[in-house]
Amino acid sequence: MLSARIRIAARLLAVAALAALTAGCFQPMYAERTDGTPGLREKLMGIEIPPVDKPNASREARVGVEVRNALAFKLYGTATGMPPTHRLVLRFSAGRSSLIVDPSTALPTTETYSLDAQYNLIELATNKSVMTGSTFSRVSYDMPGSYQRFSRNRALRDAEDRAANEIAENINTRLASFFTAGT
Repeated sequence: MLSARIRIAARLLAVAALAALTAGCFQPMYAERTDGTPGLREKLMGIEIPPVDKPNASREARVGVEVRNALAFKLYGTATGMPPTHRLVLRFSAGRSSLIVDPSTALPTTETYSLDAQYNLIELATNKSVMTGSTFSRVSYDMPGSYQRFSRNRALRDAEDRAANEIAENINTRLASFFTAGT
């Protein structure tokens, strides 16, 4: 019994020693740097996001503003940003498709809202593209009966907002990866 306890204690001591050896290797992604170089938060705050080019007062313009605002909040937080070092150009296309159609009314009861986005990160000092990519979001939503027009419009708007936030999250993650790893 005593030798089993000694073996367990020796194993725990070995695990603790290995953990102590690797403790200095970990650095949080968003932590401030001690060597004077800008941290990830400062790099992300240097990204300028111009307005999305869509016709004014259109549904796509509202979604473009939603994507831009969500992305700006994820990049800057409550701050207003720093002098820009990069520009992020966004383009997107949206669509809807009916998933389930009510056989008695021939109206859709469930639809999917799709948002496909392309982004291009341009370094302002050289005016060269340093990263391009694309992402997408598919959001399904229920549509109440044909007599509830407000509810149908609100369901679509909520789906647009959820898709815009998902696109912003995907782009923010990719930008953080780019500025952390350089690829």
